[in-house]
Amino acid sequence: MRRAGPTNSILDVAGLTVGHAHDRRLGSGVSVVIADRPSIAAVHVMGGAPGTRDTDLLAPEETVERVDALVLSGGSAFGLDAAGGVQAWLRNQGRGFAVGDVHVPIVPAAILFDLGNGGDKNWGRFPPYRDLGWAAAADADDSPFPLGTIGAGYGCTTADLIGGLGSASQLTPSGHTVAALVAVNAVGSAVIGDTDRFWAAPHEIGDEFGGLGLPSPWPREADTVKLKGAVATTGTSTTIAVIATDAALTKAQAKRLAIQAHDGFARALWPSHTPLDGDLVFALATERRPLDEPLADMVGLGIAAAEVMARAIARGVHAARPKPYDTLPTWEDVWDDDDVIPRLVL
Repeated sequence: MRRAGPTNSILDVAGLTVGHAHDRRLGSGVSVVIADRPSIAAVHVMGGAPGTRDTDLLAPEETVERVDALVLSGGSAFGLDAAGGVQAWLRNQGRGFAVGDVHVPIVPAAILFDLGNGGDKNWGRFPPYRDLGWAAAADADDSPFPLGTIGAGYGCTTADLIGGLGSASQLTPSGHTVAALVAVNAVGSAVIGDTDRFWAAPHEIGDEFGGLGLPSPWPREADTVKLKGAVATTGTSTTIAVIATDAALTKAQAKRLAIQAHDGFARALWPSHTPLDGDLVFALATERRPLDEPLADMVGLGIAAAEVMARAIARGVHAARPKPYDTLPTWEDVWDDDDVIPRLVL
């Protein structure tokens, strides 16, 4: 039986803190995951329109093995500045990869496109994302945080609903913890056809995104593909995520975990990984718990990574809350507790 961790969030992975910052008028924000000590990291990109910083160094063959933090940001390419703010904050704390007498914090980042969501993007001479990155890092702690309209999820949208920031955790049979943090800004949809039911329903634990199950009978329109915008254009979307674990992994094993976590995108969003998305997953391993049976444990970690990512995506959309200038409704706007669609028991 699947079981979530105590907070059902990425905070259930020992050694991690999370911080968020957003600007209500701007309609955009930043989220950061900070490791209390440098941790093994990798990345896998499957979308056709990614925007990243310092991801080449995460390849298994490259020299630097561990990172200090990972950043998810809105703002399209402007949002890459957020990593500089996080890096500056970490340097202030004495963190960073030692190069002689100099310490350089290692802070890979990924961005999503939220520039057309109705917020005011007339920010003047300099984009605000460096300051938002600093603020998110300063905010980071191990306190439970709300989901939905917060941090990097603040300006997110999907094909038919407002997106948001999601998180979830899961314990594996080997005793390891696997957890996800995801900003859901997809070309596709998280719900089935015109119903309130989530594609991720088979993986739900309890009622973490409504407990509604799958629709029954299966709606005819379920196979109708919904895309963001009347005509989707390059760079207008992206779902970016961190999959984290307390397992002691190599960079190559972390890369495999990131690859398998993308299955959660495919289970929770239809479609996903399009040429118009920049879909990306960072993997982060805090190395607190060794692998007893490396191959068997990696199979279990990969299964959990796909499931927890799907759940986190649905939770992010389910938890989104409206803003005055929104161009789409939230899940809450469209459906209420008086739902009358029969449930298919899983």
